[in-house]
Amino acid sequence: MTSQNPEIDRTALRVTGSDAHEFLQNLVTNDIARLDQGPVYAALLTPQGKLIADFILVAQDGAILIDVATPWAAGLLQRLTMYRLRAEVQIAQTDLKVRRGTGDAPKGAVPDPRNPALGWRLYGDEGGDDGSDWDALRVAQGVPASGVELGPDSYILEAGFERLNGVDFKKGCYVGQEVTARMKHKTELKKGLRIVHLDGAAPVGAEITRDGKVVGTLYTQAGDMALAYLRFDRVGAGMTAGDATVTVLV
Repeated sequence: MTSQNPEIDRTALRVTGSDAHEFLQNLVTNDIARLDQGPVYAALLTPQGKLIADFILVAQDGAILIDVATPWAAGLLQRLTMYRLRAEVQIAQTDLKVRRGTGDAPKGAVPDPRNPALGWRLYGDEGGDDGSDWDALRVAQGVPASGVELGPDSYILEAGFERLNGVDFKKGCYVGQEVTARMKHKTELKKGLRIVHLDGAAPVGAEITRDGKVVGTLYTQAGDMALAYLRFDRVGAGMTAGDATVTVLV
């Protein structure tokens, strides 16, 4: 990952044209109709159901903004352009910056659709944030970040997208929908992202083991809590990472 902070380093793409809503509705994991009520968290997947990019969609002045982590912006723009075909749609990168905070929201700000604890977002000439501890907020709420807990091999249900309002199971077809629906309705998830407690020190990226077997990987840390990607059939007492004892929090 090239960005130091994917939650702060963001790029806004703009989608316009008479077919913009229908175009995105047929591609992304969430229901575009919800934009009438506020921002929408969604993702673009491969046909095999794996993540290409996650993003926040915002209706603005007759257009739809796509707020995406900067390292993923060029690839997302390229993939959307490939899907455009003959649709009356224009997709372009903007100079808009993303500003965010958790205190009183300024005029024009919109709520983060993933979780109320993540505060507000404002799109304009000024970027940055209010100094909130975003890693601590994400860890406490179990929110993955692009390029950290979320990568090209991610399945969105394992990453918690249903809990984060990032997928709609009633909207109809979208790219990767069949795989995602099958994971929801026909299988029990065997792996996924969880909040864990650390008693001791362990580096980010450390393997979590138990009884000599790899249970998962440690990701973003905040104090004695962290996000971890785990194999559920191996979770139990006695998990360790580095010099730390690891316990899954409910």
